[in-house]
Amino acid sequence: MKNIRLFFLIISTQFVSKATAQRTMETDQLDNDKSQVLEVTRQLTQLMIERNTVELNKILDIHFTLTHITGYIQSKKEWFSEIASERMKYYSYKEVKTSVSINGSKASFIGQNLLDARIWGSRNNWRLQQVMQLEKRNGKWIVLNSVATTF
Repeated sequence: MKNIRLFFLIISTQFVSKATAQRTMETDQLDNDKSQVLEVTRQLTQLMIERNTVELNKILDIHFTLTHITGYIQSKKEWFSEIASERMKYYSYKEVKTSVSINGSKASFIGQNLLDARIWGSRNNWRLQQVMQLEKRNGKWIVLNSVATTF
């Protein structure tokens, strides 16, 4: 009887250990994905400041759109043109708050920044909130769209 109990104890311990290891791996992957999403969204803001549309293009979907606080939906091509001409000039930002949620290969990012920018002739320190949708492709997070509001 003791041998049977010992056998079941060993088997159940191995099962629990494997389940715990699996949960740890999943948690580690989720944390890693969240870190990568934060990195990409911060990179996006820095590249805006640098006016680096070549590198921006690498992290934005081909059909990327930016919805401005006015509600105007801008294509990536038009936005890049505005950045190049400095009709949209980004100077600096200070991160206030971020959150990331992940569901498989999809992610949602909400970020609040204090953004010093001149948009269509009006310079301001904008209290900007961006909600971005991202998708993981070939191991990299790509920004699909961004919707800006004030907070």
